[in-house]
This record gives sequence, C-alpha cells and structure tokens, in this order.
Amino acid sequence: MLFYFYKKRFIIWTFIKSLFNYNSTSLDVEDADSMKKFLIVGLGNIGEKYTHTRHNIGFKILDALAEKEDLKFETQKLGDVTVYKLKGRQLILLKPSTYMNLSGKAVQYWLGKEKIPLENLLVITDDLNLPFGTLRLKRKGSDGGHNGLKDIQDKLQTITYNRFRFGISNSFNKGRQVDYVLSEWSHEENEKLNERLEKSIQLVKSFALAGVSNTMNAFNGK
Repeated sequence: MLFYFYKKRFIIWTFIKSLFNYNSTSLDVEDADSMKKFLIVGLGNIGEKYTHTRHNIGFKILDALAEKEDLKFETQKLGDVTVYKLKGRQLILLKPSTYMNLSGKAVQYWLGKEKIPLENLLVITDDLNLPFGTLRLKRKGSDGGHNGLKDIQDKLQTITYNRFRFGISNSFNKGRQVDYVLSEWSHEENEKLNERLEKSIQLVKSFALAGVSNTMNAFNGK
C-alpha cells in the first residue's frame, strides 16, 4: 500500500515538474530570440541641409550599409527604419527623425517596441575628440558634451549602453564648434570617407556576430 502511495506521489511530482520545465523552456526560447535582435541607431539630423555634415555620420554609416545590402528605409514612428538579417540575427537600423537633441525618445521607443535588451543596443555618433576616421567602440561612458548621447542617457537613465564613436577631429577655431560639426566634410576627408565607411560597416556586423569585446579588440583605433 505504501509503495502505491509513493508511486502516486512520484507521478504527480513528475507531471508538475514537466509543466514547469515546459514553461521554463518557453521562456528560454523567448529570451534566446530577443538576444538575436539588435537595435543599431545612427544619430543625425533630418533634412537635406544636414545630409553631408560631420554631425550626420551616424545616418551616413547606416545609409552606406543599407545601400551595400540593398535595404530600403521606411518612415515609421520617430524615425526611418529598415531590417537587416545577418546570419540568424536581426538588425533593426534606425535613423531617428526627432533631431539630434531628442534622439533618446526614438531609442527608448524602439527598444521597447521590439523588446530588445539594452546590451544589444549600438548607438553610432560623431566624436570631436578622435582624429578623423578613427573608430572606437565603448560599452559605457559620459555623453562627452554630445547632445544626442545626453538625451539617450536621460531617457534610458543609464550611461551603460554601447556606443560607436566615429572621429571627426577638432580642427576648428575657438568658439566655432557648432559651425564645424554642422559643416560638410573637407575635400581631403571625402577622399578617405568611403574606406572609413566600409570599415564602419564591418564593425557593425562584428558587433552583432562576434560581440562587444571581440569587436573592440578588432576595430578600436583602427
């Protein structure tokens, strides 16, 4: 009699355990799927007059990637968006339409809409403190006086998010910073820009495929 009692308890326990295992597995699959999605945000200002300016390098890198892979951006809420499928990963490319100073609103919205974990966010921006064309990927950091990064930090309430800084140098006279970042590339810079854009595309792909650490080792300072 005692044997049947314990046998019955074992069957009930096995059934309950299987239910929990099923739920756990479902959650694991959902988590795994979310880890394969990435939000790649290029910062810039909308409007033709900003298209070829240094401040719009984030837009320019995403446009170069889209052209290379034959992708088309579509205007959606808070930005122009396209999806790039890369070896089982899904990269959502976003060019915010909020203007630079309100970039965080678009980043916050698309992270939530697509249920993308913060560690899979990559923000592409210009950097005055790096020589022209220098690439630098970081996991966290201050906004460095960059209004786009400042708004993202304020909206996400953290400085811990991946940012890809593209050097535009600081070759401007005192008090001329705004004019400099909103001006177009020099002739010398334009001659080198295509090669730097190609390198930037490789960095973005590596971020999704190889992870932050490996990408930093492979591209920083290159």
